[in-house]
Amino acid sequence: MSSACVLLHTAANGVATLTFDRPDLHNAIDEATIAEFKAGLAKVAADPDVRVLVIAGNGKSFCAGADLNWMQRTADYDEAQNYRDALEFTELLAALDTMPKPTIARVHGPAYGGGVGIVAACDIALGTPQAAFMFSEVRLGLVPAMISPYAVAAIGERHARRYMLSAERIDAAEALRIGLLHEMCDAAELDARIGKLVEQMLRGGPESIARSKALVARVAHGPIDTAMKDYTARTIAAVRAGSEGKEGIAAFLEKRLPAWVRPNEGAKR
Repeated sequence: MSSACVLLHTAANGVATLTFDRPDLHNAIDEATIAEFKAGLAKVAADPDVRVLVIAGNGKSFCAGADLNWMQRTADYDEAQNYRDALEFTELLAALDTMPKPTIARVHGPAYGGGVGIVAACDIALGTPQAAFMFSEVRLGLVPAMISPYAVAAIGERHARRYMLSAERIDAAEALRIGLLHEMCDAAELDARIGKLVEQMLRGGPESIARSKALVARVAHGPIDTAMKDYTARTIAAVRAGSEGKEGIAAFLEKRLPAWVRPNEGAKR
């Protein structure tokens, strides 16, 4: 997929990269960007050959949040129109969060407002020292409502209270400390480090990875009660009885690579 706002490229190894491509506007988001990004996510989710998704941005910034021209166009919206408009971005974040494939945020520069939400909705976030973050909404008289479920899950309530209320700039080191970034490395090393993570993920069964991601979402905040125990038991029972689980166990016992691992990937163990 190629457009004025978003680029989608899929490599031969099954790694797709969805890239914001509005560098002159620091990859700010408007309604067209949201629509194209959602279309890209849907295409990736439906493609069985895609195993991992990387989210990136062209130019100096990862994503500067909402496009001011878009915000100006919405200034005259009534509450119902604003609600319909906001739903589009909430659906984007939900689609990214529930993507049945691992997602990696490649944060090489600033991510503000909605850009922070996109980073938080990814499974893994890697950044460079040039990465910076800001919950900038209160400075515009707004609230970080749409991104809040993902941001609070990433950094916790205590950090969210500070940074959502103060709109302080969060540098890469602080983002690493509070959990918004998983790792920080020099810009020259960023793609190589992402490549290493991708190698690890390509060794896992595609179905088991999707199920593991859903598992984390289900058990993260639920009580360990009878329903939870039943859910976890039924999950592993279904996986063990499934073709991928049987193939994985057979490959382990037979000391061979499972069918989903390409020989050159297995050689890197």
